[in-house]
Formats: sequence, C-alpha cells, structure tokens
Amino acid sequence: MGSNSKPAEDLMGRSNGVHFSGLVSRDELDKNGHKEELPTTSAMENGHKELREPFVIGVGGGASSGKTTVCNMIIEQLRDQRVVLVNQESFYYGLSDEELTRVNEYNFDHPGAFDTEYLLTCMENLKHGKSVDMPNYDFKTYKNVLPPRKVNPSDVIILEGILVFHDPRVRDLMSMKIFVDTDADVRLSRRIKRDTNEKDRDIKTVLDQYSKFVKPAFEDFILPTKKYADIIIPRGGDNHVAIDLIVQHIRTKLGQHDLCKIYPNLYVIQSTFQIRGMHTIIRDAKTTTHDFIFYADRLIRLVVEHGLGILPFKEKQVITPTGAVYTGVDFSKRLCGISVIRSGESMENALRACCKGIKIGKILIHRSEGDNGQQLIYHNLPKDISNRHVLLLDPILGTGNTAVQAINLLLKKGVQESNIIFLNLISAPQGVHVVCKKFPRIKIVTSEIELGLNDEYRVIPGMGEFGDRYFGTDEC
Repeated sequence: MGSNSKPAEDLMGRSNGVHFSGLVSRDELDKNGHKEELPTTSAMENGHKELREPFVIGVGGGASSGKTTVCNMIIEQLRDQRVVLVNQESFYYGLSDEELTRVNEYNFDHPGAFDTEYLLTCMENLKHGKSVDMPNYDFKTYKNVLPPRKVNPSDVIILEGILVFHDPRVRDLMSMKIFVDTDADVRLSRRIKRDTNEKDRDIKTVLDQYSKFVKPAFEDFILPTKKYADIIIPRGGDNHVAIDLIVQHIRTKLGQHDLCKIYPNLYVIQSTFQIRGMHTIIRDAKTTTHDFIFYADRLIRLVVEHGLGILPFKEKQVITPTGAVYTGVDFSKRLCGISVIRSGESMENALRACCKGIKIGKILIHRSEGDNGQQLIYHNLPKDISNRHVLLLDPILGTGNTAVQAINLLLKKGVQESNIIFLNLISAPQGVHVVCKKFPRIKIVTSEIELGLNDEYRVIPGMGEFGDRYFGTDEC
C-alpha cells in the first residue's frame, strides 16, 4: 500500500456486490436488564460437548436463483469440514389422489406446501447431535418415497430452500443467513430448462405455473424475507469472487463459533466485509501510519460500542420534543477505563468519544524473562474503582499473561470480576482460554479470533507491534 492510500479506499469500496447487514449486539442481560450469572469454569468444561452445536447456514432466494449451486460451491471449499446439505424441497407435503388430478393448480411456492413442523424437528435433532431420516420427495409422483435419506450430525449444516427465512422459528436456528439474488428473467429461463428436462413438464405448463403461482409467491413470500439475510449474493453461482469471500468469512466464523460456545463470556462482534476490509488494511505490513491509525480507530470504536452494549441498564422514560413518551434505557454511570500501557492508550480516544468525561487509569506491565514474562511496574487507578464497572483496554490478547496480571491487580483493588469488560481488537485462542478459565465471570469483547501463536508467542496472523505502528515508532 505504501504511501498511496487509494488501495485502502478501493478495498473498502469494493465488495463484488455482496452485502453484509449491520452489527448485531448480543448481550447477557435478560428482559428486565438484570445480569445473568455466567457458569463456572468447571461447569463450562463439563458442558463442553453440549455447547458445541453445529454451525447452521441458511441459503434462501427465488426458485432457480442458483441456491443449490452456491451451496455446492461452499461445500466444495469447506471439504475439510463435515458438512451436510438439507433441502427444504424434501419437506413438501405429499399430494393426495384428489390433488394429483389437478396438480397444475397446486401452489408449490406457498409456505403451506411445506411440512415445516417436521423440518423443525429434523433440524433440532441435527443440532443436538442426533441422526435423522430425511424425507425423499419425488417430483414426478409428488409423494415421499422410500427409503428416506439418512442424515448424520455434522460440523456445518446448510439449509437451502425458497422459504427457509419465512418462519421465524427456522430463522432462529441459523448462525448465518445468505440470500441469493438473481434477475427474474434469468430465473425463469433456468426454470424452463430445469422443469422440462428434469420434471417432464411442457413449456406451456411451466409458464402457466410461473405466472399463476411462482411470480406472485416470490413477491408475496420470498422477496420480503431478503431483509433477514446477513449476506446477499447477486448473480448466485456466477459470482465466484463473492462465494470465495463468503467461504473465508464462514471459516472465520467457525473458529469464533467454537470458542463462543465454550465461553459464553466471550463476545465477538459480528463480522462484515467492512470489518474484514479494515482488518486487511491494518494487518498489511505496507500500510502507512496514517492509514493504520485511521482504520484502527474505526475498529476500536466498534469494539468499545459493543462493550458498552453489555453494561447493565435500567428502564428510563423521557418526553420527546413532540410531547410523546419514549421508553428507553439508562446505562450505568459508574464506569471507568483502564489502559494497559502503551498499546492500550490507543483505545482511550474512542472511549472518551463514547463516554463524555470518563475517568481513565493506567497499568504498566513490563515483559521480562521471569514471572511468566510479566512484571507489574506502575499503576494509576481511580480511588473509587471498586465501585465501578471497568473497561480494560489492550488491543491484542496473545498469551493472556499480561491480561491476567492486570485483572489480578483490579481484583486486589476491590473490583468485582463480573464488573470487568476486557476490550481488544484481536484475540489468540490461547489467550482466550487462559483468561476465561481463570476469570469465568469477566467479559471479553473482540473483533476477530486469530489462528494462534507462533514459536515466539506472537499472534498469528496478527498485525505486528500495535503500539509501535499506532504511535509511529516502528523502525520498519
């Protein structure tokens, strides 16, 4: 990238037509604003197998939009994972003898054409590690035929169909939702080719069914579900670049998914192509200091906002300028930030921008050969810190040794473990294990989970010495 910032701008502007929806904040507060108690370390370890549910991907869109092609391309690239494909078409109701006499009048694109209750049963069983007998629907006889398809539990479940986003109960099972968006003329031409070749239908029957059922159902039932998608792919299987990027995104989410299932006190902000783009820029060794600071600040702000979103709150009503009553929330005022010098100081401006007048303390931990490579040197903390919620700031969680030292100091000063929120940009799995096992009630908020640590205990792929790059003291 060098001194020219154009590549950075181009990266943020290009997404190959793929759209990711905005951030989703998930907190641990119940509807009354109370904090839920986190399980102990032993409880998490004992419940490890129960928590490791499969990653469920929903793929929706109009008939002949390219959903199956997209699914097959994803499965091919995820060949190192155990992946199973579940087709919503398998759950069509079999037609009665009376319905068969007027099959051309039957609307196969209506939500009522599917046995959604049995689909839910099968998906729930797969999520809980149970094998299922999937219906085997024959489109020539319009009935389920024997034998059923045996489907075993897998690491990844892809649920594909025109109306997989229609029922909220089905949507709630999904970890990721993809909508395949293809031009109507392209979908019609594909449908004519498919139905005449594979389903022995004549062109007139296909066109009559399209105009009477398929097109209205798309507008009434399928298109409205597009708003629920996390990702929208234009041109379906023809968009190879978009699918490659989505597979990378899925791989990232799979790693985060496993850790988040093990540790419910770990919060990873939902990744988008904007966030991946910012990570690409600040991880690039050629990025200028100016660009590094700009995009690092954007990411830090997102992490800080997410951290603030899991603070306890109480209901509050206000009167708007129109004289109406608005019922909202009021967050805890007893808050302070603690930065781990020096990299953590880079996160202070974002915190001040979000929390006017917030108190910020500092901790300096020197890396040495002994004491697990850590030695507390200096600290300057608010005197009333024991009565506050603490946002601990350090952009990189590596081995976890520095974090443990800092958290131990806060606990000695009377801060409740459940009142500490540790904010960082990237986290190595090793560091997450160390911190979450030793402090099961602390919350960690991060933007990405890394691959791990190298032989020198540096985060991989990482972003180098964050403090040097941010403050411009990197000799390179």
